[in-house]
Amino acid sequence: MEWQMRAIRGATTVAENSVEAITEAVTELINELERRNKLEPTEILSVTFSVTRDLDAIFPAAIARRRPLWDSVAMLDVQQMHVEGSLQRCIRFLIHAYLPTSAPVHHIYLRQAAKLRPDWGLPQTLQTSQHPLETKV
Repeated sequence: MEWQMRAIRGATTVAENSVEAITEAVTELINELERRNKLEPTEILSVTFSVTRDLDAIFPAAIARRRPLWDSVAMLDVQQMHVEGSLQRCIRFLIHAYLPTSAPVHHIYLRQAAKLRPDWGLPQTLQTSQHPLETKV
């Protein structure tokens, strides 16, 4: 089986800026990530979590590190750029992981964040088609 580094995106929202609400949302997000992508923490190279400026009760990476085998994954927490009118109380992630080349990638968008990428509600397969700027001769 051939493996390739792939990127997986995801997001969720919370009702309030509390340790409990953020912990529940991040746990739900990671559970869905692992379940839908059949992903093991040992296959993950890195995770970048971003949160909107209205969330500061706890670092999402601190929640993820409590999970079995996640304490050895490289993680970073950053604040999402604020854009007027954007989704509030939102937690996003970008994960780089080794997955089988033939496996579809399931990007995980939960709660109010599902509005961000309704087109990614279905699995994304690796495209092996020709680059759009290349021309056939």
